[in-house]
Amino acid sequence: MRMLNSINDLKKINFGQSVPKHSLLLLHWFANVVDIDRNNDIRLTFNPDNGEYGSHHYSNYEGLLDQLPDGYQYYTVGNLNHENSELLPEYVAHPRSEYEGGNRDRIIFRIREADKGQQVLPRIDQVFITQHYEYQQTDYDPNHTYEITTDLFTEIREFSVSMTRNDGEHVPRCCLNQGEMVICDCYSGSYDTLANTEI
Repeated sequence: MRMLNSINDLKKINFGQSVPKHSLLLLHWFANVVDIDRNNDIRLTFNPDNGEYGSHHYSNYEGLLDQLPDGYQYYTVGNLNHENSELLPEYVAHPRSEYEGGNRDRIIFRIREADKGQQVLPRIDQVFITQHYEYQQTDYDPNHTYEITTDLFTEIREFSVSMTRNDGEHVPRCCLNQGEMVICDCYSGSYDTLANTEI
């Protein structure tokens, strides 16, 4: 399985062709909703057992990922048809048409279950971006499943710039366009290319 360590790695993915562009919006949201501490540990800030943001347990029945060690669980998020997906930001739940992906893209994350009575946020030790097969809506496509590292999430967070619309909604302005890193308003479609920006 390919590992994505940086935005430069992300730019090599064929978004819009073999991989839905909506994956970029989902990644941007996830990178900014989790907590990354000084030790580069990723901490979950919502409860997937309660279905927040449409998240739920993932059984890995098709063997897409490694078998779980004791005390760990996989979860997935990104199903826009889930009743709680409306908790997602507008730019993720109702993207512009060019960023729609047929509701195929998902994020899968692995957490260690907290001990009873433990008050710390659950630690995420693995994150993957994946997608359902185009014509088989239940299985995930192993050829388009990528492990996302903490370094990439950190870069996304550092590079992300947001704008505030009139309704108070924060919209990401960190996107990819034709293989280049750009700052773009994912609603209006306007963008400024950052081809020469060092990332």
